[in-house]
Amino acid sequence: MAKKQFAVIGMGRFGSSIATSLTNMGYEVLAIDSNEQRIQESINTVTHAVTADSTDEEALRSLGIRNFDVVVVAIGDDIQASILTTLILKDLGVKMTVVKAQNELHGKVLQKIGADKIVYPERDMGLRVAHHLISPNILDYIELSDDYSIIEVKAPEAMIGRSLKQLDIRAKFKCNVMAIKNNGVMNIAPYAEDLIRGEDVLVIVGKNSDLTNLEKAYSEG
Repeated sequence: MAKKQFAVIGMGRFGSSIATSLTNMGYEVLAIDSNEQRIQESINTVTHAVTADSTDEEALRSLGIRNFDVVVVAIGDDIQASILTTLILKDLGVKMTVVKAQNELHGKVLQKIGADKIVYPERDMGLRVAHHLISPNILDYIELSDDYSIIEVKAPEAMIGRSLKQLDIRAKFKCNVMAIKNNGVMNIAPYAEDLIRGEDVLVIVGKNSDLTNLEKAYSEG
């Protein structure tokens, strides 16, 4: 299966954090900003970087924006530009738009015009959003250190009905399943024979690079 392709519009702190995180995970990322200096700063950290006005429909069309699997609108303080860009993206047929909102009111407007996912920077740091983008099953992502993190992942279909021993996550991905949650009940230190059920949420700890490999394996089949 082909890897997802991402475009990030707005290369401020939040946008560049998402773009860099996705690039480091091995995905193709197009960075777009109307500010030439920001694009120059991004050239070496993403796959492609272009200067363009995202409120110009023709400019986005010429970049083939509708061919991207996910477009992140991370525009800074210009709420009008954020809303107009989102409208244009939906009009052009972009499959998935993830839009940064400044506040609850901005978020409500984005919801009404069809944004698929709305994030609030004060609650959702760029790295966490990047993990949600590559694997929709990821419910939470907690950094323990620069190298290690914990993820909460909704059991993907490929895991359901199989035991932890069969999945062999430790051997395949060097990650450990610390717990399994189901409807508020926490199974700490589950047994190898425990079967994964449809509503299970796995709490997994590991090195960031190993967790990324696990996420990609289960998000891309």
